[in-house]
Amino acid sequence: MPWTVMPDFDTHTAARENFAWDLPEEYNPAVDFLRKHDDPDSTALEYLTPDGERASYSFRDLDDRSDRLAAGLRNLGVGPGDRVGVVVPQKPQNPITHLANWKLGALSVPLSVLYGPDALQYRLADAEATAVVVDPAVREEVDEARAGCPELEHVIEIETDAPSGDVLSFPDALADPGTEVEPYDATPDTESAILYTSGSTGPPKGVLHSHALWLGRAAASYNYMDRGLGPDATVWTPSDWAWGSALGGTLFATWHHGGTMVAYPSGKFDPAAAFQLLERFDVTQSFMPPTALRLLMDVENPTEQYDLSLSTIAAAGEPLTPEILDWAAEELDGVAVNEYYGQTELNLVVANSSGWFETRPGSMGKPLPGYDVAILDPEAADVGEAERLDRGETGEIAVRPHDRSVFFDEYLGLPEKTEQKQVGEWFLTGDLAERDEAGYIWFKSRKDDVIITAGYRVGPMEVEEAILEHDDVAQAGVVGVPDETRGEIIKAYVESAVGVEGSDELRAEIRDLVRDRLAEYEYPREIEFVAELPQTTTGKIRRTELRERD
Repeated sequence: MPWTVMPDFDTHTAARENFAWDLPEEYNPAVDFLRKHDDPDSTALEYLTPDGERASYSFRDLDDRSDRLAAGLRNLGVGPGDRVGVVVPQKPQNPITHLANWKLGALSVPLSVLYGPDALQYRLADAEATAVVVDPAVREEVDEARAGCPELEHVIEIETDAPSGDVLSFPDALADPGTEVEPYDATPDTESAILYTSGSTGPPKGVLHSHALWLGRAAASYNYMDRGLGPDATVWTPSDWAWGSALGGTLFATWHHGGTMVAYPSGKFDPAAAFQLLERFDVTQSFMPPTALRLLMDVENPTEQYDLSLSTIAAAGEPLTPEILDWAAEELDGVAVNEYYGQTELNLVVANSSGWFETRPGSMGKPLPGYDVAILDPEAADVGEAERLDRGETGEIAVRPHDRSVFFDEYLGLPEKTEQKQVGEWFLTGDLAERDEAGYIWFKSRKDDVIITAGYRVGPMEVEEAILEHDDVAQAGVVGVPDETRGEIIKAYVESAVGVEGSDELRAEIRDLVRDRLAEYEYPREIEFVAELPQTTTGKIRRTELRERD
């Protein structure tokens, strides 16, 4: 099948010169991930519960279960173009729902189980989701959010036989065993998913993607996993499957290439448990944020304690530091750690691939096959030669795909924002970097105020709005400050209401409020009370001035 072609070349130069996107005329990811493999009874998913129970699913098992869910959703009225939310951690029902959606021609809306009711309500309403599949852990948050989601008709709860209210249980949503569904007649340009950005200068933006997204991610993953993906690969990530790198660049990329994915719905990252899982399942490739890698470094003599099959670790979300690479070389017997870079909108476009060239600590790598990358004057209004900066100069990353389909279609309901993202055939990232003489690209900072903490991208405005819900807060300004473990942590400068003194008690209340309303990782770890926040003449918080205080 043409969509199995990957940029498999001996050198980076050959790949850049000779690779061409070969997107098929017809393409449905559910067929790609489940039905094209030579052995449909080979293991697609190994599921380990927090209680230690283990279950295996073949590609045929997942095909059968997603057929049954697709038929059940169709009976509820879900059809082509409808949007279905997925608020499920690393459990089989998560990908089964995505696959069922695509079999119907519906769109998936991946959402994190870490979201609170405000975050869920905004995204489900903005996406106009008509149905949502949820984990019991977020059932209360979804119930609260539902009041603000007028299009949301159906809530389906997994792992329960008799949910309360008008919620349907996942088993009851399934059609009879043996039910088969003819997959929707789709192409690479058929609408596939709505992913949400963090939001820096406004609310999070819904990013509409077509099915070609998954092919772009599979091609990138093949390279930053050092071309080790295939039927013999076993892959695991501790990251939430709601995020693009974990969902498309790890889970679905693994299935595209016929490998086995490991699912483990853990809570807080435990480095010892991570090593145990890597050993138990003979994991060969893993995607891990640098924060997780730093925590793994606390485990002494890991190769003496654990019998590991690991060959490649991919990392993204924040820059790798040299000590991580040194640790992997010394303590993991030379396991390759390949950093890569991409965006929710623009796929994964820059990466290290140790089989192609030497990794340079701190560098994102070099442009992947299928993309052109330029470093521009940050104030440039064009992407001509005059706007491109010399090597060694810091500017904005701009990317041109060799096939437009692998990038996003639009920001949902935001045509002006969509237009601003693209200049001719080029797409602007809002990220500042420089390219050295050897062609490596080095990330410097964001142009906007996005905070990158433990690999999560957090928009300060959403956090500020949550803080302002507290009656004792008059104003709030949120920035990121450097942190050795997480890269950055969230710091809030708070101007308390008239007559209210800042206190440890108020700090605790603010942190709890943000945790409850947004997501666990979005709460401010540092809170400083100030008499007055710096503002522009139009009343906007001057975050640049706040950052300079630290």
